[in-house]
This record gives sequence, structure tokens and C-alpha cells, in this order.
Amino acid sequence: MPEMTSLQTRCCIVGGGPAGIVLGCLLARAGVSVIVLEKHQDFFRDFRGDTIHPSTLQNLYELGILDQFLKLPHQQYARLILDLNGKTVLGPDLSHLPTHCKFIALAPQWDFLNFMVNYGRQFPEFQLMLGTQATELIRSADGRVTGVVARRSPVGPATTSEMETSPDARNPREVGTPGGQTPESEIHISADLVIAADGRDSRMRQQSGLPLKELGVPIDVLWYRLPQVKRPAGEYALGHISNGQMLVTIDRGDYLQCATVIPKGEFSAIRSRGLASFQDQIVRTVPELKQSVNELQSWDQVKLLTVQMNRLEKWALPGFLCLGDAAHAMSPVGGVGVNMAIQDAVATANLLAKKLQQGPVTIQDLEQVQQRREWPAKMTQRLQAFVHRQLFDPQRGFGKTAIFSFPARCILWLFAPLLRRLIARIVGLGFRPERVQL
Repeated sequence: MPEMTSLQTRCCIVGGGPAGIVLGCLLARAGVSVIVLEKHQDFFRDFRGDTIHPSTLQNLYELGILDQFLKLPHQQYARLILDLNGKTVLGPDLSHLPTHCKFIALAPQWDFLNFMVNYGRQFPEFQLMLGTQATELIRSADGRVTGVVARRSPVGPATTSEMETSPDARNPREVGTPGGQTPESEIHISADLVIAADGRDSRMRQQSGLPLKELGVPIDVLWYRLPQVKRPAGEYALGHISNGQMLVTIDRGDYLQCATVIPKGEFSAIRSRGLASFQDQIVRTVPELKQSVNELQSWDQVKLLTVQMNRLEKWALPGFLCLGDAAHAMSPVGGVGVNMAIQDAVATANLLAKKLQQGPVTIQDLEQVQQRREWPAKMTQRLQAFVHRQLFDPQRGFGKTAIFSFPARCILWLFAPLLRRLIARIVGLGFRPERVQL
């Protein structure tokens, strides 16, 4: 039988993604005791957004930790460029944004999360429990959420107080127990507030019974790595559209993280045509990948990311709040999902930290978070849906819609400088950027 322990905290955050970790750090910084639960043993997973936008970089600047973050390996993009049928199309220009950093930083999310964990560890109120999955909400007789039941894995890290960082600063490991082994245990965590930040498939949201509105999205993404290729000096395209196909290449230094955008539900058909056919599709879209594409030797190297776009109409119950993807799953368009989640976290800390110092918060307090963050989430999703329609035709593929016609291109060219600045502000800052006020 697993051991059973009981813990108590002001705030229990389920999910160690950007929203959960950043919110945990901000609450602990304000003197609120917080426990963050992450079901995995580390943060090393490829299905995570890599784009740290100017809004998030501004928050790091407000916390006084921007310079340390920018010492991590990353690439900076002040302008986003699209390769459209072999021609360079200038995209958003972030150089005019009213922020400290006028660029997007591309950095693996595991590096960002470990960086924020190390920041949070300086506050005694911050506790991260890795390898610990929340399984059930605890409710009082009147229905208020008062905590969670969690199960801690028998192997791996337990808390930040027992954890140190490995030399590559990516994989936390446990110290203080022989071989890093810990017994399996069930944990009952009592909390004045439980926050679900456990992603688009949130178990805690499902437990809460809050209804989810599916918005529908016409695409999925195939995610894979290829060796780095030699490129001319200077700027290069992140996105490539050619022959009705779309591919994104993210420079991670010694390799490229690639994403082929496909019609929703088409992965089985693509697999049935064989790996060689998929390799040919990649090369037709981005010819410079001709040599490196041979490194794809198995479908095991290609992961399907099922794209969702949805949102809750009600984010909170007494003692319970959903944030980030648990409240509003975003499309990959614009790479804004990570930054939306972080903006949710900043707004939540601004609104709730002082109240949590005193004890439980009211449902009205929690509804203020939704009132603050729902509008930017809705506007962003509407814009993403618009981009889906403009880029993708279900019958003909990418780059074949009316917006790519000659008259439309002429109009876009005429207003291009203004559009680039407008889109840069939406992508870089969002519809309602938050500032750290604690």
C-alpha cells in the first residue's frame, strides 16, 4: 500500500507549465505559500512552445531577471519572415514595440521553466513537487474545492528542497535519497485555492465539471527534428509555404525543430503513403532540407500534435480556478499560447496575492481573473480562426486562398508597413499585456 501524507498550503497549483510555474513564483515572491504539482519527472518535452514574446520578456525585466534569462542559449527575432513559394515576405516588425525587448526570443521551454524554478527556489514559500500527479479534487460539504488528492511516483524528484539542477540546466534530479528513489505515496493537499494549470487536457478541469466550448480548428501538426543546415548570413524564414504545404523551422542551435502543418485528421493517410513520400513533401516545401531529411528513419521520430482551440465559459468555482490552456486552448498560430498563459499568471497574482495572504478568496475574487483575461483570450482565438481561413483551404492546401490572389497581394503591399506594426503589437504584446505589480 502506498504511504499517505497530508500537506497544507494557501494555493495548490496543478501543472508545471508556464502558467503554473510563473504563478507559483509570483505568489511565493508575494509571501503566499504555494505548492506546484507536475506529473512528469522533468520538463524535457518537445511538445512545448518555444517562443518567449516581448510581453513575457517585459515581465522578466520587471522581476529583475531578464539579463540572466538572456544568457541562456536562444535566438532573437525582431522581424518574422515567411518564405512564400521561394519569395521572401516580410512579416511582423517588432522593433517598434514599447517594451524593453523588441524581439521574440526562441528558447526551449524546458530551459525557461528550469530558469523560473531556480528563481522561485529563493522564496521559502515556493514548493515544486515533480513526479506528482493530482488525481482528484477535494470538496467540502457545501461543494467548495478545498484541496487535491495527488499520487507521487515511486521514482524521481519530489520537491525543490530535495532537488538540484544537472549540469546542462535542463533536467532536475533528486538528491538526499539513495539513487534518487522515493516511495510511492498518496498525498492529500489542503489549500485555500486550487488552480488548474494542467493544460488543454486538464484532469482537474474535467473533475470540476466546468463545461468546455470547442471552437474547431482545421489543422494538426507533425513535430520532428532535423540536423542543422547551412544558411546565408542574416535573417531567414521561420515559416515556409510552397506547393500547398506549410512547414515551420525553429533554430535550436545544433538542430532544427520542424513542424509540418497538415489538414486535421490526415496523419494516418500521410503515414500510409510511406516515410519516403513524407520526406519528399518536406523537400518540396523547403528544398534546403534535402540532405538533412534523410535523418528521418522512422515514424517514431515524427510526433502528432493534435491542435485544439476551445475555452471555458466559466473559469472558476468556489476555491477553484482554471488558467492557461486549461481555460482556453490556443492554436499554434503566432506562437502566443505560452505568453497568453503567462499573462494569465501575472494577472492572477496581481489580483489575488494580497487576498491569499489573509486566507481563502471568494468566488467574486476568482471571477475578476476571468473578467480580466477572457476578452484577450477570445480576441486572440478569433484572430487565429481568421488566419486559419486565410492561409488554409481544405481542398487546395496552404497558400491557395483568396488572400494570395494578385489583387489581394497588391492591397496588402500598399498597407504592408502599417500591417506589420499592427500584427507585431498583437503577436508581441497581445490584446491586454499585463505588468507585474507585486
